[in-house]
Amino acid sequence: MSDSLVIIPTYNERENIARMVDTVFSLPHPFHLLVVDDGSPDGTAALVRELQLRYPEQLHLLERAGKLGLGTAYLDGFRWGLQRPEHYQYFFEMDADFSHTPADLIRLRAACHDGPGDVAVGSRYTRGGSVENWPLDRIILSYGASVYTRLVTWMPVKDPTAGFMCYSRPVLEAMDFSKIRFIGYAFQIEMKYTARELGFKIVEVPIVFTDRVAGKSKMHKSIIREAVFGVLSLRLR
Repeated sequence: MSDSLVIIPTYNERENIARMVDTVFSLPHPFHLLVVDDGSPDGTAALVRELQLRYPEQLHLLERAGKLGLGTAYLDGFRWGLQRPEHYQYFFEMDADFSHTPADLIRLRAACHDGPGDVAVGSRYTRGGSVENWPLDRIILSYGASVYTRLVTWMPVKDPTAGFMCYSRPVLEAMDFSKIRFIGYAFQIEMKYTARELGFKIVEVPIVFTDRVAGKSKMHKSIIREAVFGVLSLRLR
């Protein structure tokens, strides 16, 4: 039995997923893991099904028909987890490519379980956080997006675009997922903004974010456009 569900969306992550699964299950806390796969043509889902034979109680797979977006993958994962008999208390967002260090799941959980947070953000830009192996232009883009988001939304989170997260169960139960509009980069901002508007406390946990070694990045210009204009629409709402 576990109180913690890690949700990992995948699209063509065959090079990373087996090592990620083994690493999460080697941690001292008994996490469960849900892979939400968007029809990866490289056979990611088939590999996860093989791994389920090794981890029948801990590893779960939600297969979707096609590439439907990061935000909807997490929302489907949250819905799946909230309905499970395990009654998970902590829900995590994490990338499959090891840009997020799996061991930091322990620290994110502690920030909500032992600390004051309802939501814990794995933060690159709070004191003690950093980014490794990124080109300068991407660092400027990411940090600039964070500053822009804080200025527009007045949200006191130094890394509002972060995708390494822990949500306590009451936060997700209080949200109306049908009102979460964004599916790309802006999804992470909208979720934090919604949690804060509902009165929940957000804390930041410093992490080191390392650019992926295997596989291809899913970032593209339409995701960035959604973030820029999405932040404005959040404030107008």
